[in-house]
Amino acid sequence: MNKKCECGRVNPYGTEVCGSCGKPLVDPDSNRLLNMRYEGAARRSQTYSTSIIDKIWNFFSSVKVGIGLIVVTLIASMIGTIFPQELFIPPGEDPSVHYFEEYGPLGQLYYSFGFHNLYGSWWYMLLIAALGISILIASIDRFFPLYRALRSQRVTRHPNFLHRQRIFGTSHVENVDETMEKAKKALQKRRYKIREEDGNLLAEKNRWARWGPYVNHIGLIVFLIGASLRFVPGMYVHDNVWVREGETEVVPGTSGEFFVENLAFTMEVYDEDDPLFQEGMEASNAVMFESLFRTDAVLYRPEGTLGLDQSLVEVDRHGIEVNDPLHFDDFSLYQVDYKLHELSEMTFDVEDRLTNEEVGSFAVDLNNPEDDYSLSNGETVRIHSYFPNYIINDEGIPATENAVPDNPAFIFEMVNDDTEEEEHTFIGIQRNFDITPNDEPHRYSYSLSGIDTNHVTGLTVRQDNTIPYLIIGGAIFMIGLAQGSYWSHRRIWLQAKNNEVWVAAHTNKNWQSLKKDISNVAHYAKLSMPKDQTDLEDHDKS
Repeated sequence: MNKKCECGRVNPYGTEVCGSCGKPLVDPDSNRLLNMRYEGAARRSQTYSTSIIDKIWNFFSSVKVGIGLIVVTLIASMIGTIFPQELFIPPGEDPSVHYFEEYGPLGQLYYSFGFHNLYGSWWYMLLIAALGISILIASIDRFFPLYRALRSQRVTRHPNFLHRQRIFGTSHVENVDETMEKAKKALQKRRYKIREEDGNLLAEKNRWARWGPYVNHIGLIVFLIGASLRFVPGMYVHDNVWVREGETEVVPGTSGEFFVENLAFTMEVYDEDDPLFQEGMEASNAVMFESLFRTDAVLYRPEGTLGLDQSLVEVDRHGIEVNDPLHFDDFSLYQVDYKLHELSEMTFDVEDRLTNEEVGSFAVDLNNPEDDYSLSNGETVRIHSYFPNYIINDEGIPATENAVPDNPAFIFEMVNDDTEEEEHTFIGIQRNFDITPNDEPHRYSYSLSGIDTNHVTGLTVRQDNTIPYLIIGGAIFMIGLAQGSYWSHRRIWLQAKNNEVWVAAHTNKNWQSLKKDISNVAHYAKLSMPKDQTDLEDHDKS
């Protein structure tokens, strides 16, 4: 139910101080100082609590809830920095294996709880969303009542309003009009904005400083929106691509719109005999220090209909180095890693054990092997199984750890013309044996006759369209911080009561500066210095 004040203003239910004349509507006969934090205006969170919407509103508008969400978010964010996030482990590594091998049982536990990808997890995003909602609702709950109260305040205030301000005093004067005029001039010199009504004065300064916390909140909300946009497609990309010399790969995150070719990879090292670097190498137990690693890259863009006469058109070429990326559109390609002398091709000779003669040879592309190979004698070798990085799994079965040919192994298959049976042979690095159920040797044997290697470059592609949001949000936050920290909202009321002048004052911070302003006015207008009623209360208690 609304409350109608004696001045005629109808105040919303829950209002403690009339928004027009300032008469206390709660405990009007009390001598306690007024709560001026929100000018006594009614706030929804302190007024309504019946419906489910009211309960949700009251929950998120609570300062305690907001602080709790901030603490929980900070703790979660700190946990995410104990070990590197999955995004920053070596490219191609299995996270479940990497965290255990690098950090032991604690790393395995870290991975099991999902902390390796914490900042992209649904529950962390839910925390960020809840924090943003809390900031938004708390700001709305407080800003609009305060704004309406300050906008509608009158110059002439109820005597009980003045008496219950922290700074209050009365002075007996001979000429009220002359005293008020002197006080007005003194206040104008100190850059107060003056309003007059019926011979009374309201001097106000820096009202905009009251909005500092809400500007802070706006900055935080913009910053949180920017952080959340990192998970919107097209706003943020941080991915890795490995490109072998002479090969072309699609740039991740570009939806197939760009390709990059590695023309050549170059690595240079510092001279190990140079005394300038010897001390550092010995201290770090390093074998060598790289002075340069660079990828001579060509950027392409496809043209034509997808799958039909599509060709790659050169867009740019650039020598990508550690601090010299290739920029294109909103993307950048950075040099982050390399791998020298990766196996690329293995050549095998095939011998007929019956004649002890070589029947042919064939070369296998380890990154793109064919299904079968023809020999010079007309025979065909078929690849039955290929393991690029050979391991024996937990079930004791041959498998591959990944698709990188670090430890290649094969099972070759040929048909014995005499028995017309298929012969299978396992061959890998320092491994070569026939696969036979009866221990009888196969007719054909294989031997490794040569290998070829090439260099592989590791590039990181980055796109971050959220940076403007983060910068703008951070800038708004800093403006609000300065606005609320370095300035204070000050008000001084002077009201004529017969042959007396009543002086009351309020500020949201920095009371000593306000007292200094009042002292200057009192000296110039020949008024008694008002008392700080908190000092009187402390004296009474003592």
